[in-house]
Parts: sequence; C-alpha cells; structure tokens
Amino acid sequence: MTESAATGDDYFTENPHADVAAEAAETTAGAENTSPGTVEDIAEEVRDEIRLGHVDDDVSHVLKERLDGAGISMRPEDVDELAEDIERDVSS
Repeated sequence: MTESAATGDDYFTENPHADVAAEAAETTAGAENTSPGTVEDIAEEVRDEIRLGHVDDDVSHVLKERLDGAGISMRPEDVDELAEDIERDVSS
C-alpha cells in the first residue's frame, strides 16, 4: 500500500449522524417558512380561498381550524371578530 491510501478512520467523523441531523433541521426550518405562521397570514389565506369559492363552511369554523393547525390560540370572541372582518373584506 502507498502512503496516500486512506484508512478506515478517515471515513468516520465523531458524530456519524451529524449530516442527517443537519439535513432534518434544514427540512424542518423550510417547512416553517412555507406554512402560514401569523394570524394575518392565515386570515389572508382564508380571504383568498373565500374569493376562489373554496370555503363553504362558517368562516369562524374554518378560521379556528387553521389557527389551531398553526398552533395559534385565540379567544373564541376574537376568532369570531376576525371572521366577521374577513367576510366584510371579501364582500366589498
């Protein structure tokens, strides 16, 4: 063998799964950036879907489901008020 031949130790790192963990973290961060994260983002998404005719249910119900799915907790009165604002915006 020559001196340029690599040994088995050259192929291993201290943490052999570091690249897998880093890739998983990047994927998670990317998912967070593509999903609606704020109340206003969700409200705008619901407005757009109403305009397109994709929302047939009660707007408050749809809005509550979207907020819950994003991990956002709001008082029912606030959800109802925001739903009314969305309905007003879409109808004008």
